[in-house]
Amino acid sequence: MQMIASRIIPFLEVQSLAPGNALEALFRDEKGFILYLSDGGPSSIRQERLIRLGVREALVWLHEAPQDGASFWD
Repeated sequence: MQMIASRIIPFLEVQSLAPGNALEALFRDEKGFILYLSDGGPSSIRQERLIRLGVREALVWLHEAPQDGASFWD
């Protein structure tokens, strides 16, 4: 597995308005692309996700502007 790109997405936590940083990383393996998402919360409650992406979706993620990031969080 090889990491292609990663980015940090700053945000404000809704209830406390505390600043935080989410992490996204795009990997490639022999089957295609994998997007890793982490909400940046404390390790005891951190939400993490792995999403398998096709080539088109990986290109969309790569070309997103930083301020438009987090499109795969829904």
